[in-house]
Amino acid sequence: MNDNNVITLNTDFEKLKADVEKIRVELSMLVLERDNLLFQECKNIEMAYMLAVGGLEYKAYKIECEILRLKRKAELIQAKKNRQEKVILSEIEETLDFEFAEYEARLNEELGKMNSALERSKGKLLSEEETSEMKKLYRGIVKSLHPDLHPDLSETEIQLFHNAVEAYENGDLNGLRIIGEMIADSVLPDIKSDGLALLIKEKERLIGLLQIMKERISKIKSEYPYTMKAFVQDPKKIEARKTELRDYIKELNETLAAHAAKIAEMMR
Repeated sequence: MNDNNVITLNTDFEKLKADVEKIRVELSMLVLERDNLLFQECKNIEMAYMLAVGGLEYKAYKIECEILRLKRKAELIQAKKNRQEKVILSEIEETLDFEFAEYEARLNEELGKMNSALERSKGKLLSEEETSEMKKLYRGIVKSLHPDLHPDLSETEIQLFHNAVEAYENGDLNGLRIIGEMIADSVLPDIKSDGLALLIKEKERLIGLLQIMKERISKIKSEYPYTMKAFVQDPKKIEARKTELRDYIKELNETLAAHAAKIAEMMR
């Protein structure tokens, strides 16, 4: 290989190396944005939403389920009477428990969200300076330990990254500080016979991951709870929703009472 070819190879290699490093930085920023959306912003939006109107929405849904159950109960009782069979309420309740298991599961799920919101609201809030430090630390950890950026990580390094994700999700600044001290930036390959080919392959892989990450971020922003961001920041909208829910709950309770009275009349 003559000197001109060596110079060209070195130039191409260094340019490609710089391109890969630039894409890694961009990808690490997107990972940070995604994880901040998932673990911080969306959770805070959902917490604010649940604390604002979640309790009333849960109550309304619970009464809706009770109304549906009473309607079905009336149907089962009437069916027994039509067949001139003895009405045994305990058997009917067992049937209803089975048929309404899915509704009960959703009620428990909504109750779980409320409990999570209440627990999160009691947590220690980080200062603006601490939040900035946490994001900076996490970005550095992502850049050094994210499996998408470094496919050849060992199992212990991957576990360390998972610990960092958990620390970031829980707002554990000290945990991130410890992990941050343990890591160092990864080193790209030196120029050698297959170095250029490796970098070309790595660049293509990272570009594909960039597109995937952008699509994931877009999807998060198009779904609940992120779509509630404007709502939780508007006190007037919150109060209007509360009034709407309270009026609706009043109507539901009246409907519930009417169905309960109907069943009482059927059992006389």
